[in-house]
Amino acid sequence: MPERWSKASVYPDMWADPDEDPRNNDGVSPDGELATLQDYLTNYRLTLRLKCQGLNPEELARRSVPPSTMSLLGLVRHLAEVERDWRNWIAPGDPAPKLYGPGGDFEGAVGEQAVVDGAFADLAREQAAFDAVLAAYPDLGARVGQDGIAVRELWVHMIEEYARHCGHADLLRECIDGRVGQ
Repeated sequence: MPERWSKASVYPDMWADPDEDPRNNDGVSPDGELATLQDYLTNYRLTLRLKCQGLNPEELARRSVPPSTMSLLGLVRHLAEVERDWRNWIAPGDPAPKLYGPGGDFEGAVGEQAVVDGAFADLAREQAAFDAVLAAYPDLGARVGQDGIAVRELWVHMIEEYARHCGHADLLRECIDGRVGQ
């Protein structure tokens, strides 16, 4: 078992010291509900990337809690799939196909550099596509897609999805190399 450690020295329960944490905003919080939702999603997306930082492909693909198939790399792939799925709810035309096939987001998360590079490229592309679709709907009360889902619900669901999986990422990272912090 790895020893628990944190890179932070100011607040040892943090991931990094405030001056080194890219999520740390010294300014005032965003004005308005939409800006607040965007800020939260941006920070959770960044948190997932931070939890993966500094690990090699084998470590990213390590399944730390058998018999679970969950790994940090699997979470990256899963969240790329989630971004695509939720965009499919509102984007016009036929839905984009699954990126990895049924169950492939976790099962296909193997410790190879090409798989890691592909997963992070998929995640960045799907995040940008989701953001582009939602940018067309600044009214959080607007109803979109075939099911008339509120834009607010899409933002909140995506934040919830990342928040839940960042909790998983905390535990997975601690099992890999002992690094802790929120």
